Amino acid sequence: MSLAMTLAMRGLSLLGVLLAVLVLLVVVLGATGFSDGILKAVVNEDIRAMRTGLAQTIRDPDDLEFALDAQRAELERFYGLDEPWYQRLPDMVRRVITLDLGEARTLRTFEGSAHVLSLVMERLPYTVLLLTSSMAITAVLGLLIGVKLATMVGSKLDRIVSYASAVSYALPAWWAGILLILLLAFQLRWLPAGGLYSSPPPEAGLERFLDLLWHAVLPVLTLVIVSLGSWTYTVRTMVLNTAQEFFVTVARAKGLPEGQVMRRYILRVAAPPIATNLVLGLAASLGGAILTETVFNWPGMGRLYYEAILGADESVIVALTFMFTLLYVAARFLLEVLYIVLDPRIRYSER
Repeated sequence: MSLAMTLAMRGLSLLGVLLAVLVLLVVVLGATGFSDGILKAVVNEDIRAMRTGLAQTIRDPDDLEFALDAQRAELERFYGLDEPWYQRLPDMVRRVITLDLGEARTLRTFEGSAHVLSLVMERLPYTVLLLTSSMAITAVLGLLIGVKLATMVGSKLDRIVSYASAVSYALPAWWAGILLILLLAFQLRWLPAGGLYSSPPPEAGLERFLDLLWHAVLPVLTLVIVSLGSWTYTVRTMVLNTAQEFFVTVARAKGLPEGQVMRRYILRVAAPPIATNLVLGLAASLGGAILTETVFNWPGMGRLYYEAILGADESVIVALTFMFTLLYVAARFLLEVLYIVLDPRIRYSER
C-alpha cells in the first residue's frame, strides 16, 4: 500500500473517531433530557417576555393565554421540541460538521455577535497563544534537562530533579495559578493578575501586542510549572531506556564519539515516543487550560467552555467539544507523518 493511500486511510479512520465522539455527545445530551430541558427553558423565557408585551394590548385573560399558547407552539416547532430528541439528532450532527452552529443563547463575542462559530473563532487564537507558548517552553526545557539527566543517572542532581518532577506533576493548575497570582501579582506586583490587556488598553499596534504578551506571562508560567516535571521525567526515561539497548552498546564499542552516539543512536530512536508525548500532550492540555484560563480570566476556549457550562448553553458546549476533538484528530494525524520523518524503521510501502 502506497504512503499516500495509507495516510488517507489513517485520516479517514480518525475522522470516524471525530464523528463517533460528536454523535455520542449529542446522544448523551438528548437521552438525559439535558437538551430538552435547555430548549424548554429558552421557550419559557421567551414566553415570559412575550406575556409582558402582550399584556399591554390584550386585556382579556383568556385571549392572552390563547395568544401565548399559539406563540409557545410556534416556538416549540422552531426549536424542534414537537419531535423526539432522536429525530433531531441527524440534523444537529450535520450542522456541527458543516460548522453551521447557530446562535448562542447567553454568550456573545466582544463585538456583541451571538453566532457560535464567530464566538469560537474569536477565542481560539488566545488559547493557541497560551498553549503553544507554554508547550514550546516546556518541550525545549524538558529535552535539555531530560537528556542531561539520562547521562547522570543516580547522581544527586538526578534525584533532586526527580523529586521536583513528582511535585510538579502533582500540582493542580488552578492551585498553582492562584499561588502565582498572590505572589507575583499582589505581593511583588511584578505581573498583572489576569485579563488580556491593561486598563485602559493600549492603542492598536506593537504596544498593544506587547501588552497582550505581558498579560500572558503568568498563565504561561503556570502551565509550564505544572507540566515541566512530568515532561522532563518522560524524556529522561525514554532516553535512558534507549541508551541501554544493544545497538547503542555496539556503537560505543566501535569507538564512535559520544555526541554522535547520542544524536544518531539514542535521540533518533527515542524521537517517535517523545514526539507522541509532546503532540498528544499539546492536544490534552486544551482540557487543562479550562481551569487555568478561568483563574486568570483569560478569554480563550477553556474559559468559554466554563461559561457555556454555567449558562447551560447547549450549542456552544457541542461546538467546543467538536473543536477540541478536531484538534486531537489533527494532532494524531500529524503524528502519523512525524513517525515517517523521525524513525527510519517506519516505512509504508507496497507488500
